[in-house]
Amino acid sequence: MSMAVAGMIAGMALGFAGHFGGFGAFLLVAALGAVGFVVGRFLEGDVDLGDFLRSRDGQRR
Repeated sequence: MSMAVAGMIAGMALGFAGHFGGFGAFLLVAALGAVGFVVGRFLEGDVDLGDFLRSRDGQRR
């Protein structure tokens, strides 16, 4: 299992543990799952943090 999938599962488990029930819980679990997935991809090296920190013209801040 990749770290991205493990991070997504961890985020979803935290969402279920933190708030269970209703549409709000669905959104919370989806958001935490997405965050866990992105963190997992970052830890695997598939996502470069510099991609998010560059300005619009391609220059670093």
